[in-house]
Amino acid sequence: MKDKIISKATELFLKLGFKSVTMDDIACEMCISKKTIYKFFCNKEILIEESTEMVHKTIHESIDTIAAKNYNAIKENFEIKKMFKEMFKSGEASPAHQLKKHYPEIYDKVMSREINDCNTVFKQNIEKGIQQGLYRENLDIDIYVKFYYNLIFSIHGMTSSEKESQKLELEALEYHTRAMATPSGIIELEKQLQNPTLS
Repeated sequence: MKDKIISKATELFLKLGFKSVTMDDIACEMCISKKTIYKFFCNKEILIEESTEMVHKTIHESIDTIAAKNYNAIKENFEIKKMFKEMFKSGEASPAHQLKKHYPEIYDKVMSREINDCNTVFKQNIEKGIQQGLYRENLDIDIYVKFYYNLIFSIHGMTSSEKESQKLELEALEYHTRAMATPSGIIELEKQLQNPTLS
C-alpha cells in the first residue's frame, strides 16, 4: 500500500504541483481514507521526500536505458531531453518551481542529489562526444559540466510554467551543444533540432 500511495502522490504532484495537492486529494483519488495515508506518512513533507526519491530513481533508470542504446553523444542528449518532456508533459505548473518555493529544504536536498548524479551523466556524454569527434578535443570538461547544470537547474527553479521550462531547456541544450561541437557535431545538432517530437 505504501508504494501505491507514493506512486499516486507522485503522479498528482507532477501533474498539479507539490503545493496544490493535499492529502485529501490523494486519499480521494485512491478511494482510501486519509488515516490510511497517515499510517505510512506522518506528514505531507515525508510523502514529498519519498516521491522526489522515486522520481529521481525513475529518471536515472531511464537515462541508463538511453545510454545503453549507444547513440552518438548529441543524439543521446536529445533522447534524454525527450524522456524528460514525456515524463513531465501532463503538468502545467512546474513541479521544481513549486518545490523550491514552498518546500526549500526538500528542494535543496533534491538538487544536491541531482547535481551529483547529473555531473556523472554530463561528463560521460562530453567524453563520449570528444571520442566520436562531435565535440572539440580541447574542452575543459569540468567547466562545461558546471556551465550546463547551472543553466538547467536555474531554469527549473525559476520558471513556474512547465511548458516554458521545457522550451528553455531545449534552448539550453542547443546552446551547450553549439559551444562544444566540431563541424560534424553541428551537422548532427541541426539534424536533431529538426525532430518534430521536441516542439
